[in-house]
Amino acid sequence: MRRIRVMHFGLGPIGAAVVRQIAARKGFRMVGGIDIDPRKAGRDLGEVAGLGARLRAPVWADAATALEAARPDVVVLCTHSSLRRAAPQIAAALAARVPVVATTEELAYAVPQNRTLARRIDTLARRAGVAVLGTGVNPGFVMDALPIVLTAPCEKVHALRVDRVQDARVRRLPFQQKIGAGLSRAEFRRRVRDGSVRHVGLAESIHMIGDALGWKIDRVVDRVRPRVARRRVASRYLSVAPGRVCGIVQDGFGYEAGQVRIRLHLEAYLGATETYDMVRIDGSPPLQVKVIGGTHGDIATAALVVNAIPRVLAAAPGYRTMRDLPLPSFFRAGG
Repeated sequence: MRRIRVMHFGLGPIGAAVVRQIAARKGFRMVGGIDIDPRKAGRDLGEVAGLGARLRAPVWADAATALEAARPDVVVLCTHSSLRRAAPQIAAALAARVPVVATTEELAYAVPQNRTLARRIDTLARRAGVAVLGTGVNPGFVMDALPIVLTAPCEKVHALRVDRVQDARVRRLPFQQKIGAGLSRAEFRRRVRDGSVRHVGLAESIHMIGDALGWKIDRVVDRVRPRVARRRVASRYLSVAPGRVCGIVQDGFGYEAGQVRIRLHLEAYLGATETYDMVRIDGSPPLQVKVIGGTHGDIATAALVVNAIPRVLAAAPGYRTMRDLPLPSFFRAGG
């Protein structure tokens, strides 16, 4: 079978991780990258992604030029959490009639404030005859696709809770910054207000679960508070003194008619004593599933993107979500 031609749009830590995973898999051919960073544009994709080898695939600064020159089968987009900021990049791929798999958190599911933009992307994708998917570890798997699948053996579900607790010391620097590690409590509060410190995706996951289970989620509450270090704690990138913020505690609540149907609880901080993911289903039968050691956020996000590519290429044109597609899985091309 012909190898899938992949264009990598955005070559930060996650975009580079996708390049490295695809380089280790059969069935793909990387035809180039796109990145506005002048230190990356004009270089070889393998060098930029830290492969230690050339791929003979250039990195362009301009998307339209790259797409026309390389003729990819799919674009992997790893740029922004914000759908508003990523939308022009998605539109550029759709103008070239190329399907998109994106790590844009707000693309994972269309919440009320983004539905107009999501409908626009859906229209462009249908006109182009290709599919667009937002995915990743969270949102995209741990706090939505996984609990949805786990309700399959239930005859009734009354409520659902997901807990994700992570020792952020093993995560990339941008993630540690996004959870506020190293800030004072006052700085943390300011960053929460301006939106630069928080996990993006709880509302998207809540609406995805609610729609899948037939619940009419009429209110979503998102609460953020700091985790404060009791002793000095350090990662490869940061050292946090006692009394300063070492991470985030965030809760999302999905209400139906005044009742909490869905609770998503996230703790991500430097020095967590245990890392795990847990899904608890209040239903018949009740279920409690714990992933000991958790799901590694950076590796899993890249893997979900790679494993979703064949599903997106086979999907009906339009804006798609993880609950629309057949279950993705690891695959070994030719194996």
